Amino acid sequence: MSAPPQKQGAPIESKAQLVAALEAGCKPAERWRIGTEHEKFVFDQEDLTPLPFEAADGSRKSIRGILEGLAEHFGWTPVEEDGRPIALTQGGCNITLEPGGQFELSGAALETIHQTCDEVHTHLYQVKQVCGPLGVGMIGLGFAPTWRRDEIPWMPKARYAIMKRHMQRRGSLGLDMMLRTCTVQTNLDFASEADMVRKFRASLALQPVATALFANSPFVEGKPSGFISYRSHVWTDTDPDRTGVPQFVFEDGMGFERYVDYALDVPMYFVYRDGRYIDASGQSFRDFLEGRLPALPGETPYLSDWSDHLTTLFPEVRLKTFLEMRGADGGPWKRLCALPAFWVGLLYDADALEAACDLVAGWTAEDHQRLRAEVPRLGFATAAPGGGTLKELASQVLEISAAGLKRRARLDSAGESEVHFLNTLRETVDSGLTPAERKLALYEGRWGGDLAPLFREFAY
Repeated sequence: MSAPPQKQGAPIESKAQLVAALEAGCKPAERWRIGTEHEKFVFDQEDLTPLPFEAADGSRKSIRGILEGLAEHFGWTPVEEDGRPIALTQGGCNITLEPGGQFELSGAALETIHQTCDEVHTHLYQVKQVCGPLGVGMIGLGFAPTWRRDEIPWMPKARYAIMKRHMQRRGSLGLDMMLRTCTVQTNLDFASEADMVRKFRASLALQPVATALFANSPFVEGKPSGFISYRSHVWTDTDPDRTGVPQFVFEDGMGFERYVDYALDVPMYFVYRDGRYIDASGQSFRDFLEGRLPALPGETPYLSDWSDHLTTLFPEVRLKTFLEMRGADGGPWKRLCALPAFWVGLLYDADALEAACDLVAGWTAEDHQRLRAEVPRLGFATAAPGGGTLKELASQVLEISAAGLKRRARLDSAGESEVHFLNTLRETVDSGLTPAERKLALYEGRWGGDLAPLFREFAY
């Protein structure tokens, strides 16, 4: 949600341009790619506290120090705001900062999961080389397990100041979302409007399965929270205008224009002009199209404004010129590779997509909403639509995904397919224990109610 600002692009003169901007994402299957984004919490290894943007003692033990170290040692190009580095770019990749200093890699558009895993490995190697001498660690979890909200320093990005003010007016957990959550996402392509709709419906319906498989946030402020994915729960009380399961996706008439209408009805956050963010929170993009935006009276938007606005929508699956899968907690290295494998197997093979669509075809609006509400707490024990448990459903979905990856037949240099990237998820389903439940067992057993070992044992 925090990529470097884009160039303005063409002025928008009609809603048709907004529809066309989404439709421009259509591409033939041979051009489909895989983009993976993952966030990590950054902490001081000495006292396990969150890292500030700049150290009070002027040392490089800071978020800024990590950014500068990556630029110096590995050739990343800094992106500055008000004279401070707040992001990095290199090739098709960006490194960005979430509001509480969560460190995010937005990866390049790649052809295979093998390449994705190489990218993840390279990134984690680089940050370890920079962080190690600083006494800094990074960890993949869905929610900060010990830190209070008021202990986390805000990153110096103007858009976050605007969002912070607005979040406090909408829901009770919006600031927790901004400061204390981490996710792993994958971004996937579509061939046509019809293909987009099928993929959107299947992935939106099955997002709770991913939430359970990747559940990795059972602790809040040092204690079990009663949830296995507290990150997912946080999104249920963040901002109802822009979150949740948009039911219109499953209705007749779903397409690019229907999504545009939905996005137009979501209140704005800001407009980026001449190097600064202008507060437009609560205002209407429809008014902007008519030159009646109170924040910029008489001005009409550019395509960059529309692109920025789309990044401020947070449904469980988000449409841009690709589809973003948004239901998973952050996690360890293997799971950063497993998430794109899971969704590529389901959505990039025609037979697998057909099977996934058939699996969810009879689900009702009530089914979708119930799964969204219950899975963050109950995980695999949640009742699945049509009978059985979510554990049984997850096993079915994994089999469909594995078959899709096998038919894709994208082999590495050793002749191995992408299927093995699902092994960590198979182990989760076979055991019936999510990553969160394994950590809860450690907390109640060997760790003796102390979460300090979590940072030592699960850091990258």
